[in-house]
Amino acid sequence: MTEAGTGVSGEKEAARVARAAGVIGAATLLSRVLGLVREIVVTRAFGATHAADAFFVAFRIPNLLRELLAEGSMSAAFVPVFSEYLSKRSRAEAVDLAHAVFTVLLILLSSATILGIFAAPWIVRVIAPGFGVEDKFDLTVTLARVMFPFLIFVGFAALAMGILNALRRFTVPALAPAVLNVGVISGVLFLPPYLDPPILGLAIGELIGGLLQFAIQIPPLLKERIAFRLRWRPRDPGLAQIRRLFLAFLVGAGALQINNFVLTILASYLAAGSVSYLYYGMRLIHLPLGVFGVAMATAILPALSVQATHGEVGRLRETFASGMSLVLLITVPAAVGLVSFAGPIVSTIFMRGAFDASAAHGTAQAVMAYAVGLWAFAAVRVAVAAFYSMQETRVPVAGTLVTVAANLILSLLLMGPLKHAGLALATALAAVLNLGFLLYFLRRRLETVGGRRIAGAFLKAAAGSVPIGLVGVFLSRDVLWLADGRLGEKAVWLALGIGAGVVIYGVILRVLAPEEWSRARGIVRRRG
Repeated sequence: MTEAGTGVSGEKEAARVARAAGVIGAATLLSRVLGLVREIVVTRAFGATHAADAFFVAFRIPNLLRELLAEGSMSAAFVPVFSEYLSKRSRAEAVDLAHAVFTVLLILLSSATILGIFAAPWIVRVIAPGFGVEDKFDLTVTLARVMFPFLIFVGFAALAMGILNALRRFTVPALAPAVLNVGVISGVLFLPPYLDPPILGLAIGELIGGLLQFAIQIPPLLKERIAFRLRWRPRDPGLAQIRRLFLAFLVGAGALQINNFVLTILASYLAAGSVSYLYYGMRLIHLPLGVFGVAMATAILPALSVQATHGEVGRLRETFASGMSLVLLITVPAAVGLVSFAGPIVSTIFMRGAFDASAAHGTAQAVMAYAVGLWAFAAVRVAVAAFYSMQETRVPVAGTLVTVAANLILSLLLMGPLKHAGLALATALAAVLNLGFLLYFLRRRLETVGGRRIAGAFLKAAAGSVPIGLVGVFLSRDVLWLADGRLGEKAVWLALGIGAGVVIYGVILRVLAPEEWSRARGIVRRRG
């Protein structure tokens, strides 16, 4: 790689990435809001019961394979190579590559689905040995078998998303998870009265949502004159390149998912509801993580891939530092807010129906522990995108392996005194370790990554977040949050508290970081 493209051109690319992140973030926000509605509906119907635990364990099985074969490794391997084809070859060759990948993905996902349906009992015994009650085990197996075809739908959706993102069409792919949530909500609201057990409605809703998630992306693909066709070309050089990257990513993604399964095993030995507390807690973490961290990583990967392809190191550094700084300026206060507002947030969103005060308390503990590492979760995604753009796999894989080892050690140390919150805190601390590992080796690769700028953004965000924490702690002391019902009153006080914290932080950010504040304001103004 050679030095090129610094200065104004780098700033323009950084601004374009920021605007794209704003578009993705706005669409993702809608998806996450619907996701919260989904969790409200699910918790009202099923709470933190044995049936809910069975569903969340069962859903981890197809979700694991989705991460390994579709949205995780396959997308990360596909986007840089497809971007390179678009940049250095003809569009027709790039489309042919997409057809070849679709064919391979169809074979892999169909085979995994069929195998998973037959092997479900053995898989459940491995990942949840604590489910000793026979009816709970049988229910988990049934739910897993129903949901396995979900893997095929989201796999195709992930490929469509990768193609559209590489073409810089971000809005519809970012909206795709919203229709997934619509499918799940519909399944919970309308199907349980006709099913035995009722939680099968939730599983079928996942299938409907997965199908819709793919279907919504077909029109923009057709507009780009891309219609998936079977194209068996195992010796295609682009496919070989994707396969090489995919296998490397698979090691890291596999290690991470094995780690998640081990945590599920550990949680299955804790008190009933622990698996659900961790799931609901992470769902709340996914709101800011998706809106800011995932949005920036998604927007920045095609830009970094093109810059890496052309050897434009200067522009790559500028784009990366700008993206990382903006992510930290937003996720650090979000982390402080989630820690300090955890009780009010969980009480307002979830505490109704079968989700009682005990479940709210357990979920709030998980939220607080996970939130400690929210900024690191988001920053890791941006750092990994930088490596992926250069088609570098060794460092992210090594970082994942180190992180998994640290997470397991910390989990065993912390689950005794802190129970399920210890498992969540271990995950957060391991993410901080992973970020440090990635930045160290990225700096060695690029000589500099704008470390002072990134560190300055973190310190400014931390200083500006102090008022948010104080408001949250003060508000959380009110006994209102322990009461069942009173949703309107809770929502008003929560909105006022969060609004006050955000306004104060915005004023402080304008003083401490005027450039980033202006860019963030520009994103809001131009996101449509």
